[in-house]
Amino acid sequence: MSEEISRLPPQVQQRLLRLQQLQQTLQGVLTQKQQLELELNEVEQALSELEKLTDAAVIYKSIGSLLVKSKKTKVTTELNERKELLNMRINVLGKQEERLRTQVKDLQEKLQRDLRPISPPP
Repeated sequence: MSEEISRLPPQVQQRLLRLQQLQQTLQGVLTQKQQLELELNEVEQALSELEKLTDAAVIYKSIGSLLVKSKKTKVTTELNERKELLNMRINVLGKQEERLRTQVKDLQEKLQRDLRPISPPP
């Protein structure tokens, strides 16, 4: 296969390499986005559980491997800030994903045009 690629014009080889790089970057973005969405889900579940509790309830939050007693209002504020930050980061990654998908699609179309004359006639 690599022998076939080496017979391609340098411009086509560069496009193939660029396509591979874009696909790897896109995969990384998708992985990051998925991880952030999972964390966001956990934050939303924690906030949902906190809503069910009274203000006098004893709350513990995790700090590393420790559980530390904290006030419900403080924990709720921290979780809401975290939720806002996660939403912003997910939104940014979503836009980056869109751009990368567009670039991949455009590059695939260019490569198909480049490779059409090389393909043997049916």
